[in-house]
Amino acid sequence: MTSENSPLLHYRLFSVSDGALGPADSALCGTETITAGPAPRKLSTFFGVVVPTVLSMFSIVLFMRIGFVVGHAGLLQSLLMLFVAYAIIWLTVLSVCAISTNGAVQGGGAYFMISRTLGPEFGGSIGLMFYLANVCACGVYVLGLVEAVLDIFGKDTSGISDPLRALPQGYGYNFLYASVVLLLCLSVCLVGASIYSQASFFIFIVVLLVLLSILLSFVAVGPLHVTIRHGDNTTIIGEYTGINSTTLHNNLHADYSLDYTTGNLMNFATVFAVMFNGCTGIMAGCNMSGELKQPSRAIPIGTIIAVIITFFVYLILFLMTSLTCNRTLLKEDYGFFRSINIWSPFVLIGVYATSLSASMSTLIGASRILHALAKDDLFGILLSPAKLVSKGGNPWGAVVYTWFLVQVSPY
Repeated sequence: MTSENSPLLHYRLFSVSDGALGPADSALCGTETITAGPAPRKLSTFFGVVVPTVLSMFSIVLFMRIGFVVGHAGLLQSLLMLFVAYAIIWLTVLSVCAISTNGAVQGGGAYFMISRTLGPEFGGSIGLMFYLANVCACGVYVLGLVEAVLDIFGKDTSGISDPLRALPQGYGYNFLYASVVLLLCLSVCLVGASIYSQASFFIFIVVLLVLLSILLSFVAVGPLHVTIRHGDNTTIIGEYTGINSTTLHNNLHADYSLDYTTGNLMNFATVFAVMFNGCTGIMAGCNMSGELKQPSRAIPIGTIIAVIITFFVYLILFLMTSLTCNRTLLKEDYGFFRSINIWSPFVLIGVYATSLSASMSTLIGASRILHALAKDDLFGILLSPAKLVSKGGNPWGAVVYTWFLVQVSPY
């Protein structure tokens, strides 16, 4: 009978109780007993799994690409994409549930579970790739946040005077802004998982309020015409009709055309790729396995709850968007939520909050994977700094190591 203290696998690597083996197990594995005590586990299912997973699955796509998907693919194909994406996600979630309930789970998330189930060769290779993917994702989320800020507050190159547009732009300035954001994420992650969970919960509340404002806007805001400007000379008028059956009928079928941001012709594959990117992030809670009170129970339950929540949010937004906005508005203004909101800054707050949350989530998640890789000595002295842990059990060495890789990665 397995429990929170039962190992997943004795195969070259140490036991799952944070490296501690019993005498018999030590002899069996041919290793020496390690006396380091386990780090304290404080996070519940909700704070440790549901909140970070929901925020990671929403990301900036929720606020900036709903119109893109419905505008090009139409409601029917958008729903097809949604169901296909969540069918793929559901298979992954079931795999995570099966492995995480197969024995004790320590820090390292997916790497730890795979390495103790399939062996260190599979676990090490997959863990390294997963770690590097999180490093790259952190950089992308940070840059996404910087671009979202500069889109509103950056100096206008056309020369139009606007007191809000005060931030200078350019490669050097963008790098500086990204570095400041990354330092903010580093400071939160260095304090520990508890502060991270509190910050994530605050962002979670903010995002829920923003989503509530968007849903209320679909009902409270009357029909209006939205002026859309591309560049200095192009002006387009989009229409928000309110809940209208004719608008729904016009938005049912696909109408793929040129993307105004890239100039490329869209098709099912490209739109699905953008939409699916907004549904990923299911490993955010799994990466916090070392800080969860009951990881074998929290990971499957919390991940399933998060997937269900995000699925219905996307479903409702697809339906309401198709009922209220014409194709011109959806295709020509991907930030149309701001134009039709009862208070437009709400949407900006949601964009900034989700981007910041995703940046922190990938930074702290990657550090936990790296710490587990370092403890298993799969890459020798190269990862020795990642073994350093604070008195409270926070792997600050892995956090700094990861921050440095994100900082020096090419922007």
